[in-house]
Amino acid sequence: MTARYRFGIEEEFFLADAATRGTPPGSLAAFHHAAKARRPEAERELLQLQIETACPPTGDAAEARAALLAMRADLAAVARDHGLLLFAAGTHPTARWGRQRLTRKQRYADIARDMQRVEARNMVCGMHVHVEVPEPDARVDLMNRFLPFTPLLLGLSCSSPFWQGRDTGLAAYRMSVWGELPRTGLPDLFADAADFDRYVAALVGAGVIPDATFLWWTLRPSTRYPTLELRVADSCTRLDDALALAALYRCLVRMLVRRPEVNRGPTGADRGLAAENLWRVQRYGTRATLVDGAGAAGFAERLDAVLAEVAEDADALGCAAELDRARRIATDGTSADRQVAVHAAAAGGPGAAAAAVVDWLAAETARG
Repeated sequence: MTARYRFGIEEEFFLADAATRGTPPGSLAAFHHAAKARRPEAERELLQLQIETACPPTGDAAEARAALLAMRADLAAVARDHGLLLFAAGTHPTARWGRQRLTRKQRYADIARDMQRVEARNMVCGMHVHVEVPEPDARVDLMNRFLPFTPLLLGLSCSSPFWQGRDTGLAAYRMSVWGELPRTGLPDLFADAADFDRYVAALVGAGVIPDATFLWWTLRPSTRYPTLELRVADSCTRLDDALALAALYRCLVRMLVRRPEVNRGPTGADRGLAAENLWRVQRYGTRATLVDGAGAAGFAERLDAVLAEVAEDADALGCAAELDRARRIATDGTSADRQVAVHAAAAGGPGAAAAAVVDWLAAETARG
């Protein structure tokens, strides 16, 4: 167990017009050009009102925090210079999907042509976490065995209660929008790496997808790196929440490598329970009751049990403080909880309430 389990975090952000808090008017090419000049690692996403960053691979949470905080601050400053607000959330509280402009890139044009209206509605932002594993060929087995933990990681990240200016009643509505696309949600169960490769080869050979990057599951083996990539999380408004989630994911991967008997040989029932719990967290966030073969338990109770399982891994990887933050999220509430509270407390009608949510998101994002 000498592997460092290096990790990297990709963060996706929305933009809003600073005056209206809605969809920025006109082209955003000037902003993106300035953002790229300030931060060469910044990348455009599907829509012009989105931008993505990623920290370099590291084994140190403090190093990741410093890199991500600097990127947030720089992009927020560029946004202000262009009359915009930058914020991290799973959905945009005010923007309408029908008014968005697609980023000019061949990959996105091809996806839009194939998906039609489904892709046009895909106005969501997520956070992805890569964790390097000692044996890349074991990633499919790790992916299968990780499924029961996936709802916990969504729960810690919930930040998408609003859609098209309305309260959805869900803590993570992003999952509903994202789920309209094919090859999303929980991955299927694969017998082994060869079985997974046969699946990918069949889709590529038939011309359905060009490569495995078009598998948009909540978890997948990376095609570019020797990592297992977590994709279930909403974009985390607060940077400390993002680091807590990444630390828990990293510890869980290490624990599964260390203890090959945990969740060995998952069945359709195991996947079905994970899917049910994913929905329950999507709906209720950290207030969800989760189900397994032994019965039901509250989110915080289940999280505490998992944190006890990975205590050895947290000590080995030096991320016990980040896991303490995960506990606080479960008790104090998520970004989604805070957004709903800000909306309820705002005066001046629905428009003013939605604007207050955007202002809170932008301030928290910049603060880190």
